[in-house]
Amino acid sequence: MAALMSPVLEHRGESLSFNSIPYLFIFLPLVVIGYSFVNRPSLAYLSKAYLLLVSLLFYAYGSHQFVWWMLTTILINFLCGIPFQKCDQAGSMYYSDAIRKVVLTSGIGANLAFLGFFKYADFTIVNLNWMLNTHIPLLKMALPLAISFFTFQQIAYLVDCYRGVSGTKNLLVYGLFVTFFPQLMSGPIVRYNQMMPQFDQKKHYRVDWDNLATGLFIFSMGLFKKMVIAEVFSVWAGHTLNPDQTLTLGQAWGISLGYTFQLYYDFCGYTDMAIGAALMCNIRLPINFDSPYKAINIQDFWRRWHITLSNWLRDYLYIPLGGNRKGRVRTYVNLIITFLLGGLWHGASWNFVIWGAMHGCALAIHRLWRDLGMTLPRILAYSITFLFINVAWVFFYFSSLEKALYVLKAMMGLNGAWDLNGSLFSTIAWEKLPLVRLCCDNRVDYLLHISSVEYALLFGLLTFLMPNSTQMIGFVAYEGRFVFRPNTRFALLAAVLFCLSLLTFLGGVAPGEFIYFNS
Repeated sequence: MAALMSPVLEHRGESLSFNSIPYLFIFLPLVVIGYSFVNRPSLAYLSKAYLLLVSLLFYAYGSHQFVWWMLTTILINFLCGIPFQKCDQAGSMYYSDAIRKVVLTSGIGANLAFLGFFKYADFTIVNLNWMLNTHIPLLKMALPLAISFFTFQQIAYLVDCYRGVSGTKNLLVYGLFVTFFPQLMSGPIVRYNQMMPQFDQKKHYRVDWDNLATGLFIFSMGLFKKMVIAEVFSVWAGHTLNPDQTLTLGQAWGISLGYTFQLYYDFCGYTDMAIGAALMCNIRLPINFDSPYKAINIQDFWRRWHITLSNWLRDYLYIPLGGNRKGRVRTYVNLIITFLLGGLWHGASWNFVIWGAMHGCALAIHRLWRDLGMTLPRILAYSITFLFINVAWVFFYFSSLEKALYVLKAMMGLNGAWDLNGSLFSTIAWEKLPLVRLCCDNRVDYLLHISSVEYALLFGLLTFLMPNSTQMIGFVAYEGRFVFRPNTRFALLAAVLFCLSLLTFLGGVAPGEFIYFNS
């Protein structure tokens, strides 16, 4: 069983991460400055070509061997979208519905085949070897950067073209839609009509100082979340389990809570930085997080967490399966199937499938509970939801079932070690904290003894009580705009957050990759 559950190693190259020095001080400033010069109505074609070129350079930095492969997928999907847009003067389609369905099916199949070959080939071989007792050698292929994200984005484009709600006959425009660097690596998963019409609006062709200021502010918040908060939690969550040492109750909860908040601040920080960088180019990306840990039920959680992925799963998987239109039982089955596949999309591991199954079953149970007209007190509903999310993340985090079950067993106290002290992890973390080394002295010894559980509770309270990024920039959902007005106070806050983030570099800590950056 261990062989089946073990992960398949995926070999990846270094990427131009949003929290790296080259990106912060070379790539992003040069791109924004250069774009401000070419972004003119008379140079509309050149400005799009410029963004396409820098986006390809951004991708090539960490995955240069796959640039031509990515361009091939762009060309294939662009060509597949053309038949859906060919009409005669009366507005009738040149091609029959049967032909259009064949093209759509072929296009989606090609995308899934590419994704399956690169991401799941070795996973399939491992399972076949286990089931059939064979010894098929692993392919051990490098995984193209961002393959999961831009595959889903291109599938959505084809379906929307088929439905007649979007599409383009301009290859340059389509290429920019797929490769636009802020959203390329880890989303948000953008739909064509959400982003590309913005490039043709008159207000886009000017330097918008409000957009620049808002973009810098939200970008600084995202960098702070990643470098100052997520990186601390990653030390606790990333502690290597020692099989010769019994994991205590406190240490197990330190691992689970550490990862729960690391993942939130890591991915939310990335999304903030993506939205901020795009806004500096006068493009508004969709909001992707809305305080998901404040959710009062699992459905509410998925309306707040990775919103663009949730919407994708709903619109392109759950609804085509039948949604809630074919009776209660079928609704529950559709929810479970949707999240089983959603879990597998996250990675080639059975633990992701288990995580997806847990969320699918939880959504089905919630739907049944609601259909029966039953309710819970708000505080109890919130507590159960957060506890479930935290437990499910254990399967998401660990690559093997054995490690996940070991931690869960310790979290329930079944290891017989009821010690609540998480000092093992706090010592490791605080010794590595660059801000402690740079700014603290012997008078802050108390801080060095804060446990990982206490630290998680502290930032948990901040997560639940503080306004989120969306609220701080005043996003108006139904209008798709921000009402944020830059002022001196926000400028100082952005400067402080950015400088505190840079102190982590001075503290000698190499910036860690974003968790979703290479999915």
